[in-house]
Amino acid sequence: MGGSGENSDQGAPTSQELREMALAELRESESVRVHALSQIRDWISKHPDIKHCRTDSPFLLRFLRTKKFSVPQAQEMLERYLIIRQMYPKWFHKLDVNDPAISEILDSGYLIPLPERDSDGRKVIISCAGKFDPVKHSSTEMARVHSLVVESLMDDPENQIRGYTYVNDESGLTMGHICLWSFNDIRNMLRCIQNSTPMRHKSTHFINIPSCANKVFDFISSLLSDKLRKRFMIHSTLDDLKKTVNPKILPKEYGGEVPLADIIADYKKELQSRREELLALDDLEIDLNSILDRRSKYTIDLVDEPLNGISGSFRKLEVD
Repeated sequence: MGGSGENSDQGAPTSQELREMALAELRESESVRVHALSQIRDWISKHPDIKHCRTDSPFLLRFLRTKKFSVPQAQEMLERYLIIRQMYPKWFHKLDVNDPAISEILDSGYLIPLPERDSDGRKVIISCAGKFDPVKHSSTEMARVHSLVVESLMDDPENQIRGYTYVNDESGLTMGHICLWSFNDIRNMLRCIQNSTPMRHKSTHFINIPSCANKVFDFISSLLSDKLRKRFMIHSTLDDLKKTVNPKILPKEYGGEVPLADIIADYKKELQSRREELLALDDLEIDLNSILDRRSKYTIDLVDEPLNGISGSFRKLEVD
């Protein structure tokens, strides 16, 4: 059940600035961190349904920091994280940079974390919808690329403390992209992102949203928490985005200094170096039948129920 490296210093803030931020924003001190890690490890060891789980500090701190060191809330999120990985293996398993489809989507520049942080020190993930081929690739492959990228980032203590900024260029988004997803898949994916993925989503920027996607974005927005919805920013132009996000950190194609191809090549080298670690996530195991049979208040909403009687895909939407 255990994981390697249970030293409480692993995952500790790496600078005085980070320590101060962790204390101010997350209520984290060394004593709080050590005690919380001990509590959550003890809980994992006694959990009747958890069969295998990492117990190293960087992994567990994902959940503790996201939940500001509320151990019960971190335990709930960890349980949900393990559940969704088994409920939706097509989205969360086999995160392999050597998978031909994943490798090709990464090479296209569809989704990439940037090497430089933003002015708040946050990790920036940029998505370029038009670079994803909806004829050649499926929504499952799209989801697995997203899962691979975020799993490669979530153990970093600076990312855990500072959080993430997202830049989404929707130019080139077509009904072909939109129709890849059913209503229920969108609902389930948003549940996974909001309640089961240990990330501090700090700001999300959109540019170049085509009119055909307006109703889809309204639908997605209606499913988000108020907190996340308030962190959405829609920019009419790239120049408008640059007023908020320093263009120097963006790829050269967006006014930065490093070509996108170079950023992708360096990131894929990192993924190669961590390939076995990322594939080992498939060893995480929880007794899904047992935990869903108990229908706890924490997991009852994960059962796949119709979305207010709506079924089907976005093909049925009337678009502008």
